[in-house]
Amino acid sequence: MKITATALLITSLLVLAGCDQAEKSAQQLMGKATETAKQAIDDTHKAAEKALSDATGGLISKKEQPAEDKEKTESSSQDI
Repeated sequence: MKITATALLITSLLVLAGCDQAEKSAQQLMGKATETAKQAIDDTHKAAEKALSDATGGLISKKEQPAEDKEKTESSSQDI
């Protein structure tokens, strides 16, 4: 009976250790996915600004942006 209980305890510990490792791996993947998504958003934003600038012949420049918008643009680039 003791052997069965010991085997059950060891098996439970191995399962829990496996679950902890799976959770850590999932957290790492989520972190990488978050960084990739942030980079994609930033790249898309930059491409949209360039396309807008090209389409307007450069009539809209960063100097003409309201200060609040300029700060948002700069802070989103620094987050990554």
